[in-house]
Amino acid sequence: MATTRSAHTVWEGDLLKGSGTVSFDSSGIGDQQVSWPSRAEEANGKTSPEELIAAAHSSCFSMALSNGLAKAGTPPTRLTTSAGVTFQPGTGITGIHLKVEGEVPGISAEDFEAAAADAKANCPVSQALTGTTITHSAKLA
Repeated sequence: MATTRSAHTVWEGDLLKGSGTVSFDSSGIGDQQVSWPSRAEEANGKTSPEELIAAAHSSCFSMALSNGLAKAGTPPTRLTTSAGVTFQPGTGITGIHLKVEGEVPGISAEDFEAAAADAKANCPVSQALTGTTITHSAKLA
């Protein structure tokens, strides 16, 4: 069965001086403030589309990697994944870097790297972002 998750944003004002509120409708986890300065300069307690993409990508990648490792007979004890989404004003998103550290009993560094590469290529968020260069690094704890 397919699922649909939703969020919405209310924006007031122009790009440079305006601001908005992103509401997470499906989960009800609350609202987050967003503005151009939080996107192109310092976050100052506000989020940005790129941070939201980073959250989605790091969680999707972790789920895909966990699943792949378990199917290979080496389920992880812990995966810690960060996603860095680079935004260049005037150009857009120029790249995403996934960095994962894993506690995976019984796996070699080479097999962990291969599983991470597979997860990067096949997680649904990576597939949705195919217009962007996505890189990764993986290491065992």
